[in-house]
Amino acid sequence: MFFTIEPDNGLAIYDQIVRQVKFAVASGALAPGQLVPSLRELAGQLALNPNTVARAYRDLQAEGILDMVRGTGLEVSSKAPKACRLEREKLIRERLRSVLGEARQSQLAEDDLRTMFSEELTALAAASPSKSKNR
Repeated sequence: MFFTIEPDNGLAIYDQIVRQVKFAVASGALAPGQLVPSLRELAGQLALNPNTVARAYRDLQAEGILDMVRGTGLEVSSKAPKACRLEREKLIRERLRSVLGEARQSQLAEDDLRTMFSEELTALAAASPSKSKNR
């Protein structure tokens, strides 16, 4: 699993890790029972302070996304996929609501918005056909 950390995007680094794990679970890239990289391994890969990764993993455990397996590490919980899909949908809806609010303030017509949305969705599907159907 690959993580991408963007220090300048406004989100705390631990929150970026949390979101990326949740999106990976939601998309099926991480399956229930699959181990996530160890704290030290991930901190080394990303050149981060281990405490940052520890905080992300603690948050994911507290939310029931990851479970501790004694002597082995952290694995994706059986209930994580559903919870992560719901959270991913919630986050995307919030972003859409924000964009639509901005479009409304700009007085764009609904038909124009629908056309733009459809065109962008088609462009995404053309650029990445295998990922356009993930839910």
